[in-house]
Amino acid sequence: MAFASLGGDDDNEALAEINMVPLIDVMLVLLVIFIVTAPLLTHAVKVDLPKASSAPSLTKPDNVQVAIDGAGQVYWNGEAVAPKALTEQLRGAAALSPQPELHLRADRTTPYEKVAEVMSASARAGLTRIGFVTEPTTPN
Repeated sequence: MAFASLGGDDDNEALAEINMVPLIDVMLVLLVIFIVTAPLLTHAVKVDLPKASSAPSLTKPDNVQVAIDGAGQVYWNGEAVAPKALTEQLRGAAALSPQPELHLRADRTTPYEKVAEVMSASARAGLTRIGFVTEPTTPN
């Protein structure tokens, strides 16, 4: 569709302008349709779910407790161990079948560097199941 220019030039060139008004009208109509139909699409199926009480998970016998105090001392199942002995005990635990889970407890003031060292030593020894033990928060 060619438009004539208002200028005095008599060149018969067609203007290459796209009329955006119909496109905007279509987009606004689609927007209104989606706004109206969106709440209808969130219709949920009502299901009567079973009730269950939550209990703290009990520690299974196939785990190893490793604790790190604020000074960086490492404890294996409650007994203080040296770094070399810790490496040997981690290798021994990794060789067991099934492999025990490592429960890592760290004091709040323990430097992250010490925790990372114990985790990397565990990974190097072959222990793949490592879990952090935390205290539950008390509601105020």
